[in-house]
Amino acid sequence: MTLTQYNPIIEVIEEEYEIPQLNATRKISALLPHDYYQSNKQYPVLYLQDGQNLFNPLAPYGDWAIDKSMAKLAEDGFSDIIIIAIDHGEHERILEYLPYYHPRFGKGKGAFYIEFMTKKLIPYVNSHYRTMTDFDHTGIGGSSMGGLISFYAGLSNPGVFGKMMIFSPSLWISKSIFKHTKSFEPLNKSKIYLYAGGQESKNHLPNVQKLEGIIREKMVQGHDIDLHFSVNETAQHNEVYWREEFPKALKWLYFE
Repeated sequence: MTLTQYNPIIEVIEEEYEIPQLNATRKISALLPHDYYQSNKQYPVLYLQDGQNLFNPLAPYGDWAIDKSMAKLAEDGFSDIIIIAIDHGEHERILEYLPYYHPRFGKGKGAFYIEFMTKKLIPYVNSHYRTMTDFDHTGIGGSSMGGLISFYAGLSNPGVFGKMMIFSPSLWISKSIFKHTKSFEPLNKSKIYLYAGGQESKNHLPNVQKLEGIIREKMVQGHDIDLHFSVNETAQHNEVYWREEFPKALKWLYFE
């Protein structure tokens, strides 16, 4: 097989999938293993935010190129996963990914967005694709504000998201996340892949290191969390570096 033969199957679930909790619609896509329709397997799932930036080389700020990463992983024998890509809300993005109140942006809609995922989207995906529906095989992830809302989702739904891929989370906008992390009590073993770049902003890396410290304190206290903290000292806050980190994170979360 050539590498292109391992390319994931990309299906648009719907161009305008209704989100009643936000009175909005979003494009949602599924990236399936290259041999999905030749097998009867069930697959773990990863729900990723900012779908516009995941596999579109023409995206304004670049993309993660997850389709290429999935092809390379499949060539190496790590193809058994479904990824659901949810487009962000453009000018509504910050508010919809903000889980708490912020004096500048007001009351965030993040809790409603995650309610949409848990109450509508995940049941839809589980009923339309051959998924492994349990906690251990359901993950969520994103970068920047997408990383923040993904981490919030994991904290708020300890029985739903067993894996979290958290890249460069926008902790500056939501100091409440630290308090929320301190009260986090996973029901089962949670796997968290946390990443930060050293050149993202003055306070970015220290904030993520603070978050790491809180998580490790909980691990010492006996909470069942498996944490991998990755730092690229030269990395800035953009898709180029998240693209590099994605296959490492996916492999650690789902295949190790």
